[in-house]
Amino acid sequence: MPDSDPTDTLNPVPPAEAAAAPNVPATDPLATAKQEAAANYDRYLRAMADLENFRRRTVREKDELRQFATSRVLEDLLPVMDNLALGLDSAKQPGADLQALAGGVDLVLNQLKTTLTNHGLKEISPLGQPFDANLHEALTAQPSATVPEGNVVTVVRTGYSLNGRLLRPAAVIISGGASKKDGAKA
Repeated sequence: MPDSDPTDTLNPVPPAEAAAAPNVPATDPLATAKQEAAANYDRYLRAMADLENFRRRTVREKDELRQFATSRVLEDLLPVMDNLALGLDSAKQPGADLQALAGGVDLVLNQLKTTLTNHGLKEISPLGQPFDANLHEALTAQPSATVPEGNVVTVVRTGYSLNGRLLRPAAVIISGGASKKDGAKA
């Protein structure tokens, strides 16, 4: 076994070996305990400094993530903005064709929807489906002979969810069933 320092906490020398070693002077147990305490305190201070550095680094990384989290989405939206600018320039030209402009705006809207869908946005457009209070906001009810009671008659505002989490409920008008006048005539 190689010679080791009796105060080495990782490889302590057993007391029998320390007494048997010819070149190792006998040490005072109090001095040994003080050295161990000093070494432990030094390790404690280093661990606390490492923990504080880790905390600061984590806060900095979290802040950077928050600041730049939307960069990928925004990069994908830049072509949509470019196409809108081109459409506006085209609309300002003398003799601009209104149908061509409407078709261009429709293409840009589809491009925007596709881009947002690729980033997890999903439309909630429940026309004809049963009303779901978790996804829809009922504005009113209206009688309808063609749509069963409790189903959506009209979607006033499309709702959206992001990766399964509701961002905005769909604003809808629900069917109250056939009106009483229609039922009495039948």
